[in-house]
Amino acid sequence: MAKDALMDFDEALELFEPVLGFEVHVELNTATKMFSAAPNPANEANHGAEPNTLVAPVDMGLPGALPVVNQEAIRSSISLGLALGCSIAPSSRFARKNYFYPDLGKNYQISQYDEPIAFEGSVDVELADGTIVTIPIERAHMEEDAGKLTHMGGSTGRIQGAEYSLVDYNRAGVPLVEIVTKPIFGAEHSAPDLAKAYVATIRDIVRGLGISEAKLERGNLRCDANVSLRPRGQEKLGTRTETKNVNSMRSVERAVRYEIQRQAAILAKGGTITQETRHWHEDTGRTSPGRPKSDADDYRYFPEPDLLPVVPAPELIEELRAALPEPPAARRRRLKAEWSFTDLEFQDVANGGLLDAVAETVAAGASPATARKWWTGEITRVANTQERDAADLVSPANVAALQKLVDAGTLTDKLARQVLEGVIAGEGTPQEVVDSRGLAVVSDDGALIAAIDTALTAQPDVLAKIRDGKVQAAGAVIGAVMKAMRGQADAARVRELVLERAAAL
Repeated sequence: MAKDALMDFDEALELFEPVLGFEVHVELNTATKMFSAAPNPANEANHGAEPNTLVAPVDMGLPGALPVVNQEAIRSSISLGLALGCSIAPSSRFARKNYFYPDLGKNYQISQYDEPIAFEGSVDVELADGTIVTIPIERAHMEEDAGKLTHMGGSTGRIQGAEYSLVDYNRAGVPLVEIVTKPIFGAEHSAPDLAKAYVATIRDIVRGLGISEAKLERGNLRCDANVSLRPRGQEKLGTRTETKNVNSMRSVERAVRYEIQRQAAILAKGGTITQETRHWHEDTGRTSPGRPKSDADDYRYFPEPDLLPVVPAPELIEELRAALPEPPAARRRRLKAEWSFTDLEFQDVANGGLLDAVAETVAAGASPATARKWWTGEITRVANTQERDAADLVSPANVAALQKLVDAGTLTDKLARQVLEGVIAGEGTPQEVVDSRGLAVVSDDGALIAAIDTALTAQPDVLAKIRDGKVQAAGAVIGAVMKAMRGQADAARVRELVLERAAAL
């Protein structure tokens, strides 16, 4: 893949104004699919199923199979629309989106077009520096997901160079809500940060509602990032590109930055931007062309003849409105104040995607400071080493239980890290790991005194220095005792006993 010419980011922003737009797809975690009774693989309980085992005739597009709307998906979609500040349509309709879908058996997608379930909203997004930006929402509409193609025989796993492709229909028909923003102006140098923060906010909203696992690495949450540039002072919008299915917060940020730099380099030389989809390559940090971007007319939308309009009762809408959780931006401000974190401490937690983990650990009994220490420290270090999500390694309840053992004096910080290692390895709860590995701090003064006497006898010169008032010399004895006790002693207590025994011997 030939490398694109890139303009320096700051220089690009001097010449052009970036205009952003985002389309975020949220897979709902309902028990069954959008239009069939097949189990939903976006539900955690069905994750990792064998290909083509979570299917029904509707998902396969078999003749005579008719769709039936998932009522729980309707409720989830309304809740999400309300959380985005949208109006809920008194009547909305499904439509057929005609497009070549090799992984949808019926070769069209059931979506919503001109009658979405939710429209005209806004959501507040907090940037890393604390700035609040209001993002205008155009619509949130319901649709079904496509299946998955696995390209075989090539060197890259992509369709280019592949010998054949395998189709997995498990994901076909999974309930989706697509959230579409209006054009976003004024982002300027914060455009990449805003992209990341917006996707993080949507993730926090859907997790707070409990309607999706919202894991980008699994595709539960997928972002298409639209970027266009227009020369400073020009009102007409530039031609946009749509970078598809970016699957991490960092990648969304990098993709927006890259497109700004790439488009600026083309425009500055008098070139034109092609309206197209583009693919993000995590390994190279670049985008590449996909297909020319179709307009709505090309999809030949028409009302889905097999489904009636969705007409939610006003009482249902008000019931779901009353059950909405606290908005993410407001929650972040409240937690920061309650935990007494500095700006930097809170940013470490929030930017690491650890806000829920820390909050649940505090709720389980740990102090905010110790919860933050574990999640942003040792747990994140292990997660980075194993290339996993920190929240998947250990539960907040186990982190709180681990800290309680430290607070009780059962473990030192060093021993606690060994216990955490065992918990992550699946050896049980912190207490079970302590018991099975024999990692508790030795609290028997008799055993400590015996080890101290042995160390002092073996180092008479050190003993003499301690007696002469050179207490810093006790470090050598403490080290020997800690080694003899395999690190399972309280160093402060050992020091006290060393000074006592030196005077007594």
